[in-house]
Amino acid sequence: MERLLNETIESRRNDLINKLIENGQYKKDGKHLFELSLLDLEYEYYKITSKNHPHSGIDSIRWINFK
Repeated sequence: MERLLNETIESRRNDLINKLIENGQYKKDGKHLFELSLLDLEYEYYKITSKNHPHSGIDSIRWINFK
C-alpha cells in the first residue's frame, strides 16, 4: 500500500513538473523543480493556471443580482 502511494505521489510530481516546464518555469527561488515538494509544485501550478484562466481566483466572473 505504501509503495502504491509513493508511486502515485511521484507520478503527480512528474506530471506537475512537466506542465510547469511547458509553461516556461524551470526553477523556483534558485531550486530546480525536482527539488520541490508536491505541495510546492501544486502551488506553483495553481499560480500559473489561475493567472492564465479568466474564471479563477478573486477576479472570477460572478452573478450580480441573480434571482
